Amino acid sequence: MNKFFFNTILLKGSNVSNHIRKNLTLQINELKKTYNITPKLSAILVGDNPASQLYIKSKEKAFKKMDCISETHNLPINTTESNLIELIKGLNNDNSVHGILVQLPLPKSLDSKKILHSISPEKDVDGFHPMNIGYLYQGEPKYVPCTPGGIIEILDFYDIPTERCHAVIVGRSNIVGKPMYGLLAQNLRKGNATVTMCHTGTKDLSYFTKQADLLIIAAGIPEFIKGDMISEGTHIIDVGINRVNDASEKKGYKIVGDVDFFDCFDKSASITPVPGGVGPMTITMLLSNTVTSAKNSI
Repeated sequence: MNKFFFNTILLKGSNVSNHIRKNLTLQINELKKTYNITPKLSAILVGDNPASQLYIKSKEKAFKKMDCISETHNLPINTTESNLIELIKGLNNDNSVHGILVQLPLPKSLDSKKILHSISPEKDVDGFHPMNIGYLYQGEPKYVPCTPGGIIEILDFYDIPTERCHAVIVGRSNIVGKPMYGLLAQNLRKGNATVTMCHTGTKDLSYFTKQADLLIIAAGIPEFIKGDMISEGTHIIDVGINRVNDASEKKGYKIVGDVDFFDCFDKSASITPVPGGVGPMTITMLLSNTVTSAKNSI
């Protein structure tokens, strides 16, 4: 028998994504009819990483469905840093291109930081350029990194409170943890929270996760957060996507998050499923940032 009494809300990203895309459709149509502009993204894929290839294909499909343009520059794994930066400079100067995305991870032979910094801040639809991170931390975000931006939209759509709550983030990556901290700590649309960031150097992680009103997990460890690590009524955003072996599944594996979903579900006030939670939001926010860049080009 369930000893908890929360009517747990399942935070499905597809519902939020569909809502945002309806609004984007109106903006895209206006850009085309009034200004003869079609939002265009140029993605750069170095090598043949299967996960990266899958993401690029999903992105191309989404852009095509929204009547936007997505082109991919496929480069060999032995591409030099200078050749890659030269390609990016050409895209920076191409007025038909509104967004530039360098698919990560890059081969170890390439300096990811140097390459990402070579993207024009005006076309940095991933939101990784230090200038755009600076704008975010000044409280005037221009291009918010896609996953944190998607999380904010989920919180807004489902009316999950952040004002004066204690938000605990597990993970300090440049892609999720750090920008998420910047968004929630400031008095923005969904923010004004007291934020604690935990990481591999945190002593007694459960001490902090049990204090969370809002818990955001981006640790990269399958089913890491257990039910005894949270308090009743916690709102949980699970960013993790992990493939684990499972002989009972037809494919021989299953996809799980960083949260032990079934162990935490009844105890949480709301929780994102994996898959189907944060995942659908990433490409939608990439679309949104590209449309914003196209509007800024007018």
